Amino acid sequence: MSAPLMLYTDSRFISPYAMSVFVALAEKGVPFEMTPVDLGRGDQRAPGYVDLSLTGKVPALVQGDFALAESSAIIEYVDEAFPGPALYPRDARQRARARQIQAWVRTDLAALRQERSSENLFTRPSQPLPPLTAAGGQAAEKLLSVAGRLVPSTGKHLFGAWCVADFELAFMLHRLVACGDPVPSHLAGYVHEQWGRSSVQRWVGFHERQQT
Repeated sequence: MSAPLMLYTDSRFISPYAMSVFVALAEKGVPFEMTPVDLGRGDQRAPGYVDLSLTGKVPALVQGDFALAESSAIIEYVDEAFPGPALYPRDARQRARARQIQAWVRTDLAALRQERSSENLFTRPSQPLPPLTAAGGQAAEKLLSVAGRLVPSTGKHLFGAWCVADFELAFMLHRLVACGDPVPSHLAGYVHEQWGRSSVQRWVGFHERQQT
């Protein structure tokens, strides 16, 4: 029997990277437990956690004597190491495109991530946010342009069936939707479809319970 899995997450449950791994594990149907790490207190820099995760980053996945950080590496490991629904398309070209989307939303659009924090997806802003700056607006325009080319006008998924890239692209788009920025209707519908998945709502529930 395989060793149980332990997922180390941020204690506030707002990290898009920890959330992505949580969603991947939930969609895969792999049993796991969670240990929150208080990033504000600096627990990710504690020697014990650094020894465990190697890089001192959240999320980290531990299975017996094996520990792995970096969310994209964790997701690929989970998909390859465990039975269950595929997290990536089986077609090689579609799988490559899914990984391209993941890499892009993680490394580009910095102004949008800064001006439309992931926290806004979980806690509605108490007052209207300022308009996007020129840099933020350019990032939003780029995101909408790319997503508009990728998301089918009448489809729920990028490649006919759900994959982890659907969640990650929708999460980035939701930064605009949640803050009331203009988003084409079919992309807003795509966001709501992804956000309504049970795996996603389970994470949202953890965040809400942490707030009370």
